[in-house]
Amino acid sequence: MNIMDFNVKKLAADAGTFLSRAVQFTEEKLGQAEKTELDAHLENLLSKAECTKLWTEKIMKQTEVLLQPNPNARIEEFVYEKLDRKAPSRMNNPELLGQYMIDAGNEFGPGTAYGNALIKCGETQKRIGTADRELIQTSAINFLTPLRNFIEGDYKTITKERKLLQNKRLDLDAAKTRLKKAKVAEARAAQLNTSQPEENNIMVNVSYVLNLLHVKWLKIWAEEVTKSEQEVRITQSEFDRQAEITRLLLEGISSTHAHHLRCLNDFVEAQMTYYAQCYQYMLDLQKQLGSFPSTFLSNNNQSSSTPVQSVSTPSVLASASASLPSVSNSIVTSGISELKSSSGNRKARVLYDYDAANSSELSLLADEVITVYSIPGMDSDWLMGERGNQKGKVPITYLELLN
Repeated sequence: MNIMDFNVKKLAADAGTFLSRAVQFTEEKLGQAEKTELDAHLENLLSKAECTKLWTEKIMKQTEVLLQPNPNARIEEFVYEKLDRKAPSRMNNPELLGQYMIDAGNEFGPGTAYGNALIKCGETQKRIGTADRELIQTSAINFLTPLRNFIEGDYKTITKERKLLQNKRLDLDAAKTRLKKAKVAEARAAQLNTSQPEENNIMVNVSYVLNLLHVKWLKIWAEEVTKSEQEVRITQSEFDRQAEITRLLLEGISSTHAHHLRCLNDFVEAQMTYYAQCYQYMLDLQKQLGSFPSTFLSNNNQSSSTPVQSVSTPSVLASASASLPSVSNSIVTSGISELKSSSGNRKARVLYDYDAANSSELSLLADEVITVYSIPGMDSDWLMGERGNQKGKVPITYLELLN
C-alpha cells in the first residue's frame, strides 16, 4: 500500500513538473515569459557539435556508397549487422567479371591468343577484386567504425545531456516566474487598506476579522516567496551543474576531430595502397598482353588515351616486336629490311587502329592501305607513312607490307 502511495505521489510530481515545463516553454514561445540564455562559449560548443554530427553523417554515408555502390547490398549488410550475424560472402563486381573472363577464355581455348588473353585479364580482375575487399574491410574498421561510434555513442550522450540541460533551464525559469508572481501578490496584499472604522461595534468586528485574514494572507504569501526563493536557488544549482557537465562533454569534440583526423589518414593510406595495387596489376597485365601476337593488340588505341599507357605503348610494342611469331619476324626482317635499304616505297595494310601520340606521328585505322617508306636516320621500329596529303611516323608492328 505504501509503495502504491509512493508511486502515485511520484507520478503526480512528475506530471506537475512536466506541466510546469510545458507552460514555461509555451509562454517563452509566445513572448510572455523570460528565458535564461546560455553563455556564448556553451552556445559555440553546441553549434560545433551539431556541425560535426551533420557532416560526419554525410561523410559516413557517402563513404559507404563509394565502397559499396549497390544499395541492395548495403541494405543487406545493414540488416545482418543489426541481427549481429555475418553476411554471406559473395563475389564483388571485379571478381565476377574476372570469373566470366576466365570461363570465356577456357571456352574459347587457352591455346588461342584471345582465350589466353581473357584468362590473364580475368585473373587480374580477380586480384583487383581481392584488393577491393581489403580496401572495404580496412576502411570499415579504421574509418567508418569510428565515425559511426561517434554518431551512435558520443553524440547520443551529448544529446541526452543537452536535453537534461534544457529541462533544468525550464525548471529554473519556471521557478523564477513563480517567485516573481509571489512577490507581486505579496506587494498587493501589503497595500490593502487595513484601517479600523469606529462607527459601530459591527463594523469594528468585521474590520477585525478582515485584519486577521489579511495577516494570514500576508503570511501565506511570505511563505510562498520564501519557498519560491529556495526553489530558485535549488534549480539554479542544478542548472549550473548540468551546464558544466554538458560543457565538458562538448569540449571533447576537439578530441573527436583529432581522432577522426587520424582515421582519415588511415583511410587515405588504404586508398593509396589499393590504387597502387591496381596500377601494378594492370601494368603487369599490359606487359603480358604486349607479348601476344599483333592481331591481339588491335585495341591499343584506347591505351594511348591515358597518360601512363600513351607513353609506354610504343616502347612495349617496340620491345614486343622481337617476341612476335615467325610470320611477323619474316615481315620485319625481310620486307622491312628491303624497304629500308632501298629508296622506294611500298603499300602496307594497317592491322589495327593507332592514335598518334604527337604531331609527328600519323593516326591509323584498321584495314586501311597506306604508303610507307624509310628515311635515313629513322628509328628501326618506325616508318614514314602517307595517306593522301597526310604523312607522319607509324609503328612497324601495326603494319603488314603488301606485295
